[in-house]
Amino acid sequence: MLKRTVKKNGDELFPLGLGAMRLPTKNNSIDKDLAREFILYAIDNGINYIDTAYAYHGGESESFLGDILSLTDSDGVKYRDKVKLSTKSPSWMVRSREDFDAFLNEQLRRLKTDCIDYYYLHTIDLSILERLKGLGVYEFLEKARSEGKIKNIGFSYHGAPNEFNDLIDDYDWDMVLVQYNYLDVNAQAGIRGIRYAYENDVAVFIMEPLKGGILAGELPKEVDGLFKGVDSNKSSVDWALSWVLNQKEVTCVLSGMGSIEQIKENMNIAERVEVDSLSDDELAVLEKAQGIFNSMMKINCTGCGYCLPCPKGVNIPDCFNIYNEKYLFNKKAFGPIPGAMVNYYMVVGGITNKQSNAGLCNHCGRCKRLCPQSLDIPSHLDSVKSEFEKFGFNYQIKFIRNIAMPSINKISKVFDVFKHS
Repeated sequence: MLKRTVKKNGDELFPLGLGAMRLPTKNNSIDKDLAREFILYAIDNGINYIDTAYAYHGGESESFLGDILSLTDSDGVKYRDKVKLSTKSPSWMVRSREDFDAFLNEQLRRLKTDCIDYYYLHTIDLSILERLKGLGVYEFLEKARSEGKIKNIGFSYHGAPNEFNDLIDDYDWDMVLVQYNYLDVNAQAGIRGIRYAYENDVAVFIMEPLKGGILAGELPKEVDGLFKGVDSNKSSVDWALSWVLNQKEVTCVLSGMGSIEQIKENMNIAERVEVDSLSDDELAVLEKAQGIFNSMMKINCTGCGYCLPCPKGVNIPDCFNIYNEKYLFNKKAFGPIPGAMVNYYMVVGGITNKQSNAGLCNHCGRCKRLCPQSLDIPSHLDSVKSEFEKFGFNYQIKFIRNIAMPSINKISKVFDVFKHS
């Protein structure tokens, strides 16, 4: 079976990993019977990398995976021994040096393991990393590794394009997790950041290859017609995953699969698509699809990040991206329209220590002078503000950050204590 190698440790990974953020649910909780069935199927058939995080499914994801990986297969082999396990430190919840250890120890207990193979700092940008460094994050990570609690150290990136390379240079990272798909070529880390990480021997793991599922189903008719005109039997999932897997910089692509059928389809694609295996014609079609999507955008932002940093801290590319997706996919982006609103709240300040929403713009004009597309960025930010920042927005952001998220954390901890008592 085709595998890709992590340069710094020699781990051989199947190019498709299982993401545990979108496990199937039932009655507002994980559908354990269904999830157990397809997770075991995935591992039995070759997937050997599973990714979760402290906050996924309200903390239930880690505990559920701990139970699953404690099982043994028909040959008596423990499933935990068949996979590389990754999870993430909840950076937005950490307030002291002691918190790092407390969260890690809780995660080890939830996951029923002595060591986490790949440990990420979750939702990192430059300002968040600087705050964590002030709390001793690097000392914590090295100590945890020396004690055998974690093996490999990385971060999941949720910042601007112009910051990514600086983060890569700041520490001897083993891996990085970035959002990347054929629409997000320049968003967040983008292709330039991915190449920079690869050149520095940092393994690149991909999240959102299907952009939260919006590239996996019904596409705008112009794009669908383009794909069907080339191969009427090739699914939208196949086009999207093939584009990512074709690139040599990519070590493993994480997909939030929710059924055996999805696992079979995605694994089939991952087994077939090798590095540089797409034809020139196929790449040209995908480039045309990108062009069609871009032409349909309300704000023609490429996500290059030349407008950053904003003096007021506005995350201009993400503000524009969420606004575009709401209209481009007609309620499909991140769920129904309220889902786009929730995504905006979280991205621009709900889980970080500083806000970066469009409403912070004071029309200084710096970004407008720097934009390669000559966009009237301040005017577009006004549109984003009008769309998402309704009455009481700033108070709602503060509530999410200072009350809701800590409360979720406390409830999760209480639940976990009772579960293990």
